[in-house]
Amino acid sequence: MAWKSRTRNLQVFDTELSADTAEWCPLSSMQHLLACGTYQLQKGAGEEDAAPSRTGRLYLFEFRREISMSPPLTELQRMDTAAILDLKWCHVPVSGEAVLGLAAANGELQLYTLSHSQEGGRSLHPLCSLEVGAERLALSLDWSTGRMDSSDVRVVCSDSAGCVSVLSLAEGALVSLSQWKAHDFEAWISAFSYWDTQLVYSGGDDCKLRGWDLRAGPACPTFTSKRHSMGVCSIHSNPHREHILATGSYDEQVLLWDGRNMRQPLSETPLGGGVWRLKWHPTHEQLLLAACMHNDFHILHCQQALEASGGACPVVASYILHNSLAYGADWSHLSLEEAAPCSNVAAEPKESLTESGGHLRIQYESPTASFDTSLEDDAGRYIPESIAAPTVLPAAAPVFSSKEDAPSLSCLLASCSFYDHMLHVWRWDWTPEEAQQEPEQC
Repeated sequence: MAWKSRTRNLQVFDTELSADTAEWCPLSSMQHLLACGTYQLQKGAGEEDAAPSRTGRLYLFEFRREISMSPPLTELQRMDTAAILDLKWCHVPVSGEAVLGLAAANGELQLYTLSHSQEGGRSLHPLCSLEVGAERLALSLDWSTGRMDSSDVRVVCSDSAGCVSVLSLAEGALVSLSQWKAHDFEAWISAFSYWDTQLVYSGGDDCKLRGWDLRAGPACPTFTSKRHSMGVCSIHSNPHREHILATGSYDEQVLLWDGRNMRQPLSETPLGGGVWRLKWHPTHEQLLLAACMHNDFHILHCQQALEASGGACPVVASYILHNSLAYGADWSHLSLEEAAPCSNVAAEPKESLTESGGHLRIQYESPTASFDTSLEDDAGRYIPESIAAPTVLPAAAPVFSSKEDAPSLSCLLASCSFYDHMLHVWRWDWTPEEAQQEPEQC
């Protein structure tokens, strides 16, 4: 069965500082909450050799679908921090609270808890922090809870000195369990195997992908792969399919692996841009989101690779409205089966509103380019015209089996780009052509 695919922008927010990470909360009662982190390099003032400083800001947003003709994303909080390299929500509550982890440029792993005010509002508050090393940047983190397992909550963190640290959270404090030298240069990424959390993966600027068994100690990796030809930037364990691992690199390739055989990947997919982040879909094991630095954001359909059929994974959707480095991206766990909200673009960019043929139209002028989007059709649905053409699959699109897929899928996503400091919230609709051709019932 062939599928049609369309991405639709819902809102654009100017983060003011360079945006590099966006994460939706996975907890069932808080899936409408979105965190975004920024990173800004400030040149030293005065003397030419003055050390630069790295500053950041942490944002917390709430997504609301029920407010018609209003922006669905509302800023709840902003907090100045050290520059942020990575954000991750713990997948389970810790002592009954949502916890957000932050990898900071001052070398700290910082944790924040989400609190509720008497007025019903939510805000983040510092819980604890731990420096993973002096004069280094914390670059990434991952929680051991990817399969919603709360029995053993730990964090893995990588840093600019090439080290990987594993920490536990006990009585509101971070405790270092182990740290070791994993890579010759920056260790860009570290991640747990969600199916066996004694296994940790790491990737570095030395072009190496490595595995580690915490039971055996970090003296020697369980494997070292040089299959990527440039620095390894992204690793994500599939929470729905045991042994499956996705990796991305500056070499512009996405590799899928079976963890039982790391000599040869299951699949290799060129995406035309350095692959900074990869995220498996929260419920659909075959869908993979990729943030591709110089080449936008893409959704891969990995079903054939997961069935060991080989070949590249086809791209079923692309989001192309960012105008700078595509860094942060994440799926929301919210369902968007109902009609998407109609919304204006964030008020910071220049806007001009006109009515044309029953459509509300907005001109969004970004720092580097401009484009038109049609926000609403005559039936009240939000359908930007400018992105319909490039994101609908052509007639010769790959054909997939639908036995594992719902008849249609509507997903909420967030993505952010660096130098234009923009956060986008968008939806992706994926519908079988057969369903589209069914006559409407009166």
